[in-house]
Amino acid sequence: MYTDLKDQLTAELAEIEQAGTFKHERIISTPQSGRITAAAMGRGGAEVLNFCANNYLGLADHPDLVNAAKQALDERGFGMASVRFICGTQDLHLQLEREVSAFLGTEETILFSSCFDANGAVFEPLFGKDDAIISDELNHASLIDGIRLSKAARYRYRNADLEDLRAQLEATRTQNGGAGARRTIIVTDGVFSMDGFLAPLPGICDLADEYGALVMVDDSHAVGFMGATGAGTPEHFGVSDRVDIYTGTFGKALGGASGGYVSARAEIVAMLRQKGRPYLFSNSLAPAIVAATLTALELVAGSAELRTKLFDNAELFRRRMSEEGFELLPGEHAIVPVMFGDAALAGKVADAMLAHGVFVTAFSYPVVPQGKARIRVQLSASHTESDVEAAVQAFVASRAAVQS
Repeated sequence: MYTDLKDQLTAELAEIEQAGTFKHERIISTPQSGRITAAAMGRGGAEVLNFCANNYLGLADHPDLVNAAKQALDERGFGMASVRFICGTQDLHLQLEREVSAFLGTEETILFSSCFDANGAVFEPLFGKDDAIISDELNHASLIDGIRLSKAARYRYRNADLEDLRAQLEATRTQNGGAGARRTIIVTDGVFSMDGFLAPLPGICDLADEYGALVMVDDSHAVGFMGATGAGTPEHFGVSDRVDIYTGTFGKALGGASGGYVSARAEIVAMLRQKGRPYLFSNSLAPAIVAATLTALELVAGSAELRTKLFDNAELFRRRMSEEGFELLPGEHAIVPVMFGDAALAGKVADAMLAHGVFVTAFSYPVVPQGKARIRVQLSASHTESDVEAAVQAFVASRAAVQS
């Protein structure tokens, strides 16, 4: 039987390779940072500038986080070897949940092994066949998969399109024989990771109020650095108290390791502790990750220096790339997509960039729409101004090399 499957998979993999969209992993032999040692496709490793990590605040190798993790290993052990409700909860887990709630201004928080699991836990326990879930078309795959687990009616609106969102809200009123949906929730990313665009949260919250809907925001690409204190896109837009469910990750700006959360109204979190399957059937976060994440939150709360540096770098990169004639998607986020359109061209430029000492990644269909291939550049507070200029010059040289 496997012979047939092997032949089919080999043919499909060859098609992906021929289309120029095969994903080759580049090997890093150093800690994640603004400068790393990386290798690709059999070539030896070399130090390169890293412009494709979610390490927005540069905390992935921060000595305070590393030391906190080491201390936790000595004091609390390597892992919990159990799920939370059996014997997998330490006081550190409860402390981190309290700190996340205080940071975001929510009532309660529940931890997960990843934000993918957090998003997978939300919908099935809270929304059934009489309910409605309305999702932005560009939401993260984890939201899409989580929504699929629920028996609720599913609606989708065009990316950040408030008029289409209104139309979907109207459509929910025809559910249940015209009685309307029992519960309705609007679900959106806070920042759309392929474009760096921010969700129009004030308008979403206004529509939610008008139609009696809940609001959920996955803020993975914003928590830690967007907003006056780093609490994310709801804080950035001044709607923190109008968002009912936050989800997010510790695996990006807040240390870059792993772990995620749902932070929400108390009753919502209580229900997820009872019925959230990824919570009930997955091991607790390792103590070292919990301790380091607590330290990351302390650093974020204690100073705006890293956030300021991050956005200074993003502004500098946008300005210099525009001066060099590159097409960028507009925005204010540290995600800066450099548009090439053609998938093969974007891939060739990314490969050439590595030869010029800069590590970036090309994205093409099906990750982004056909004809919208790009290199997604992600700035970090760990980059210097000279690092940013070196990245710009590498783009210039790589574009010339590929087009010659």
